[in-house]
Amino acid sequence: MASGDEYDPTPSDDELEAHLQTRNMVINLGPSHPATHGTVRLRLELDGETIVKMDTEIGFLHRGFQKSCENVTWTQVLPYTDRLDYVASLGNNFGYLTAVEKLIGIDIPLRAKYIRVIGAELHRLASHLTTAGALALELGGFSAFLYAIEARELLTDRVTELTGARLTTSYGRIGGLNRDLPPGWSEKTLKSLVKVEELAAEVDALLTRNRIFTDRTKGTGVISKADALDFGFTGPCLRACGVDYDVRKANPYWVYDKLDFEVAVGHNGDNFDRYYMRVIEIRESLKIVRQALADLPPGPVLIDDWRIALPPKDQVYGSIEGVIAHFKLVMEGVPVPPGETYSCTESPNGELGWYLRSDGSGRPYKCHVRAPGFNLLSGLARMCEGRMLADLIPTFDTINMIGGEVEQ
Repeated sequence: MASGDEYDPTPSDDELEAHLQTRNMVINLGPSHPATHGTVRLRLELDGETIVKMDTEIGFLHRGFQKSCENVTWTQVLPYTDRLDYVASLGNNFGYLTAVEKLIGIDIPLRAKYIRVIGAELHRLASHLTTAGALALELGGFSAFLYAIEARELLTDRVTELTGARLTTSYGRIGGLNRDLPPGWSEKTLKSLVKVEELAAEVDALLTRNRIFTDRTKGTGVISKADALDFGFTGPCLRACGVDYDVRKANPYWVYDKLDFEVAVGHNGDNFDRYYMRVIEIRESLKIVRQALADLPPGPVLIDDWRIALPPKDQVYGSIEGVIAHFKLVMEGVPVPPGETYSCTESPNGELGWYLRSDGSGRPYKCHVRAPGFNLLSGLARMCEGRMLADLIPTFDTINMIGGEVEQ
């Protein structure tokens, strides 16, 4: 100390911090936290409010999906597929059936293809509305959530009339569909779409240019294009990173090649782009459903082959051939030729792939599903480490984790 300087015994902040015994805090977010949506447990190491390290544990929702499928007939697998993504079960139904039909080597009636597109797109709308609404709710936007869920319920009403169930539909069949559209259903659906479009526009208006919402989502939860590809991202989360990949365009199935629609592609790979991909896809799905209803051809919705499809009831009750065919299909299952195949469709969250193997019997020898949710959840830590704890919730929302498909 120089002569004449006054001595200050109070230590500086730097001197105090040098002697403090500090360490990072480790906390659990979930599985009972409402924002983790199920059994997911996130083990977080925090430096203040910054996430230093995150370990994702998917929990114990395991239902033995694959082994359950291998112990029932090919048709009896359908109720299990409903429960993978329970917000969009029709897409699961139809994706699995498309793989089985590919393995058998059959083509379903054209009308059934159009109805499959309609059903899958209605549930894509329901899924995207749920995602946008939940994201808004968990950031404090309760009004946007109510609008989104009102629209989703309108769609659910139409799906209930079509299939007889709200969530677990089991509407498809190997070779087509369980039944045709109910009388007047197309007209009611078109009217509902008008209201759904209005409600979706309200959600867009409330959120997309909202200062609080954009501050919380732009630049948060960022993942690069290279990392997204490494983790196996597909669907809106991959397209938000700038990768133009949609199974409906890359490998068209059903009648998507006959319909006019665009694929939304983002740039930044952040929470806002993942949200906005869904806003744009809602508009495109509305356009697809309207086109499909306008172009819907007449004809059967199930192939006329009693080795694969159940005979009409009048034949079951009135002929020995019908009784025998019905009995064999119910008791033994559809005799799928020996072989293996992989088939994929575009679910609301990304590529839904099915690897099936048959030994020639009426039951799957191997049934493996490549659901998009597991890969998306695997990349959550990469999106959150080094960022604020508060950013974790919108990031978790925008990947739209569905427990049924992540922990089968």
